Amino acid sequence: MTPLPRALGPAVLTATFRERMEDFVVEEIAGFDPSGSGEHLLLEVEKRGMNTVFAARRIAEWASVKEMAVGYAGLKDRHAVTRQRFSVHLPGRDAPDVASLESESFRVLHATRHARKLARGGLVGNRFVLTLRNVDGERAAIEARIAAIADRGVPNYFGEQRFGRAGDNVAQARAMFAGRRVRREERSLLLSAARSELFNRVLAERVRRECWAAPLDGEVWMLDGRRSIFGPEPFTPVLAERLAEFDIHPTGPLWGRGPLRSEGESRALEDAVLDGPDALELRRGLEAAGLEQERRALRLRPADVGFDWRGDDVLELRFALPPGTYATCVLEALGDVAEPPRARE
Repeated sequence: MTPLPRALGPAVLTATFRERMEDFVVEEIAGFDPSGSGEHLLLEVEKRGMNTVFAARRIAEWASVKEMAVGYAGLKDRHAVTRQRFSVHLPGRDAPDVASLESESFRVLHATRHARKLARGGLVGNRFVLTLRNVDGERAAIEARIAAIADRGVPNYFGEQRFGRAGDNVAQARAMFAGRRVRREERSLLLSAARSELFNRVLAERVRRECWAAPLDGEVWMLDGRRSIFGPEPFTPVLAERLAEFDIHPTGPLWGRGPLRSEGESRALEDAVLDGPDALELRRGLEAAGLEQERRALRLRPADVGFDWRGDDVLELRFALPPGTYATCVLEALGDVAEPPRARE
């Protein structure tokens, strides 16, 4: 994949990441407390080297239910230590012994009853602890960049995970739009990749023009922490204050049917970026698939940012992100971070 432009300046480090499973720790920030009763068993688990879909199948087999009876809020990486919730629909019956579900790579931290199935997106966000090794760079510059990330945020790109193991999901989406038949679950992934590609192109251009966190005429705004949008409307001192306080963010298009909501300078930029033949091919495929126009925030501000040096060349980063955003955006704002081939298997 072509490297996306950085917004906060040139790289301040090179490093390696995910040499060990413990170098990537992610924990869901729950959006609710368990009800304590109901037809569902709510499991809080810690897993190592296991993605969410595989874990859900394992839980379904343990509970002797269909996979659709198992719910989860979000997908987690395989090459990580991850803590997340699963729900299992067990109406009128007790759960099997939880101990029989556990292994060296899968621990149940808590189990309780709950009234509803855990829905996708049913979380406040994710908390990350990332360890970078073989860090090469001036320590003062690295620490200053971390402070800038906490203060200014980073471009809200879709991460490389969205584009498949070999980065070929967009090419596969083109083949699907041309008539290649795919499975239902694969179709959803390919549509998401095509949408993400177009969004990243618009955001990359706004980074190049240094307006990814600043308003353009005709801007559409998104409320922080929500998907609610408003505008376009004249940029006033009140909006300027809300923008500075990270209460609102500029947005870019998630392509689908219908007209773009943006106007003026914002609309002109989006039209120009998405007017080439290859972009038109993706746009038409997404429209034919029935997706509707939506928007996504261009700016992402990590919360609770912290760090510690664990050695001369080992840096531990800590931060929290809202759902649907990518920790790799934070790493890319720092510099060139390489992963071992096994981390992308």
